[in-house]
Amino acid sequence: MAKINSRNNDLLKETKNTTSHKVYSLLVSLVNEGKEDLAEDVLKIDYLLTYTNNCIKDKDFKEAKYTLRILDRRIENLKNENVDMEYLKNLYDKLNSQIKK
Repeated sequence: MAKINSRNNDLLKETKNTTSHKVYSLLVSLVNEGKEDLAEDVLKIDYLLTYTNNCIKDKDFKEAKYTLRILDRRIENLKNENVDMEYLKNLYDKLNSQIKK
């Protein structure tokens, strides 16, 4: 079976230009393993990280803390599915450290 890429998959086509290279490569590997539902969860985490970053920039720390709690649960769910979350976890840790200052 041929590998799935942005030419033959709508999810990858829609996200190729909007996600970072590391997130996109994680999405490609998940889709090729037949785990498209987990790939969608990775996209949600990526969006929530961006949203949290915007909350911190706007000094809305209450909303940022709330979103970080949601992110923590989602990241744990993907870790339980043995998804390589190192890059996203590092982003999460950096955002979390900015709030605790």
